[in-house]
Amino acid sequence: MDKIDDVGIETLDSDVPGDGAVPADAARTKAAPSEQDGGNRRSAADSSIRVDVDLLDKLMRLVGELVLTRNQMVRAAESANEQALSRTAQRLNIITSELQEGVMKTRMQPIKNLWSKLPRVVRDLSNACGREVDLVMEGADTELDRSLLEAVKDPLTHLVRNAIDHGIEPPETRVAAGKDRQGTLTLSAYHEHGHVIVEVSDDGSGIEPAKVGAHAVKRGVISQSQLDAMDTDEILKLVFRPGFSTAQAVSNVSGRGVGMDVVRTNLEAIGGAVDLRSVPGKGTTWRLTIPLTLAIVQALIVENTGKRYVIPQMAVHELVYVDSQAGAKVEYVSGAPVYRLRGRLLPLIRLTSALGGDPSGPDQDIYVAVLKADGHQFGLVVDRVLNTEEVVVKPLAARFKDVGCYAGATILGDGQVALILDVPSVARRSHLGALERAAIKASGPVEDAKAADNRERLLITKVADRRVAIPLSMVTRLEEFPVSSVERVGSREVVQYRGQILPVLRLAQLLGAWSEEDRETLPAIVYTDHGRSVALAVDGILDIVTDAAPHSDLHDNGLNGSTVIHEKVTELLDIRQAILAADSGFFVGNDSDASASPYLLEA
Repeated sequence: MDKIDDVGIETLDSDVPGDGAVPADAARTKAAPSEQDGGNRRSAADSSIRVDVDLLDKLMRLVGELVLTRNQMVRAAESANEQALSRTAQRLNIITSELQEGVMKTRMQPIKNLWSKLPRVVRDLSNACGREVDLVMEGADTELDRSLLEAVKDPLTHLVRNAIDHGIEPPETRVAAGKDRQGTLTLSAYHEHGHVIVEVSDDGSGIEPAKVGAHAVKRGVISQSQLDAMDTDEILKLVFRPGFSTAQAVSNVSGRGVGMDVVRTNLEAIGGAVDLRSVPGKGTTWRLTIPLTLAIVQALIVENTGKRYVIPQMAVHELVYVDSQAGAKVEYVSGAPVYRLRGRLLPLIRLTSALGGDPSGPDQDIYVAVLKADGHQFGLVVDRVLNTEEVVVKPLAARFKDVGCYAGATILGDGQVALILDVPSVARRSHLGALERAAIKASGPVEDAKAADNRERLLITKVADRRVAIPLSMVTRLEEFPVSSVERVGSREVVQYRGQILPVLRLAQLLGAWSEEDRETLPAIVYTDHGRSVALAVDGILDIVTDAAPHSDLHDNGLNGSTVIHEKVTELLDIRQAILAADSGFFVGNDSDASASPYLLEA
């Protein structure tokens, strides 16, 4: 003990559990000096110790190997079915978890250590750009792994610089717009679902999707046809493309086209993500999602085509089984597979197709992992869901990093190697974001059966307490607009959509129904033809069906009859009258196309 005391190791005794582990006389010996000083508390110098970071990294790696051994031990105990071995494995599991948690705490640092340098950055940039900015920090005590703290340092600094240069307007411009002279830049950090969220918000001018799209086409980042197929969120995410910038001139702060793509790349390299929300004229919020640690993550183990894959638990929202006995099945919108989950259409991606295999597959009795990436929620179709497990992330060799779908590898409890899926990359490679994306032609017998069925497919919607069917051929997009974004032009409601003023018609008003639902979003069916669009607002999307029942010829205002679907009377919308009610000049010079659907008839 004398030799140990000489090097000061006794300063760590506060972290050692009790249960008599420390001899009583040793405890009295250590307590005596502090009692003579008039208290039981140790000084700051005695309560901490400096440790080399490399030593902590080595300790973390050893804990990772211990976690792998723990997983293998637990799996072996389950297979052996021996009570003594099971108790030992359970005890090892508890000790390993506690040790892992303790080692992780030694690496945690409050994010205020990173934020401490930002007030000066904000002050200097504000003076250089002629801005008046008030910096607000919330959640500065939120802790993050030291290595991750270093990894987000540059992205966070760039977002702050970008907010001051591009977001917050000059004082004169803010006053003219009815705002305070001084803009507000808010940094907030908090824990959410096992990871840390850092938000950078400003109350500046926001980002205009039309301007972003025009610059992207002008700079050759995308083509005009690609822009026309994008929704507002996809257009905003163009700012993450390499070489993209909306700055009019190159300055010391911005304009070189390098920045936002590096921000996203750096975040994804550590298993995080960056999201963007912006309201023109009101401000922009950048949301950084950062894992608590890089080394060990909670994960979902799935199986596809006989191989096992790992999905980080932080990306998984829920698991769904498409049960044929309950009548559930995959539907298609413009060739894209979707699943109706609690009244909402969920885009589906087959893991086999995302990894470059056969895109065909069954439409029933399948497992769907509901994931979220790049601000989009989607379902990943896999063959089997096995279990959840803590896994140790092993980086891939440099030659495999360009594959793009994998964030690393791990060794499972049975000794097999499994690849860890990079969820944002899987979503991007599958061109997620639009239900009307190009139909997958080589989709096997399921698609062939649909091609042979020439009956009209209907989108069933809820309008007040009524069921109203709309021909699926007249559905270009399904959108949800915030109610707060709906404005008025004269007696008509409109919404800003892809740089245009889109007329909105509430079908409840057309059909003389009364909707009592108080909602924050407005589900709408958008129909586009020859550059003109209208939005038909409903109360909800219920189903997609194939119309096979006979029609009743009982007409009414806005209707072309009715039919029976799922043993319920469903009204058939006079789609032409609805479109003309929203935009009276929609079909001017285009009547030949207006008769493409059997339901596009004159009222």
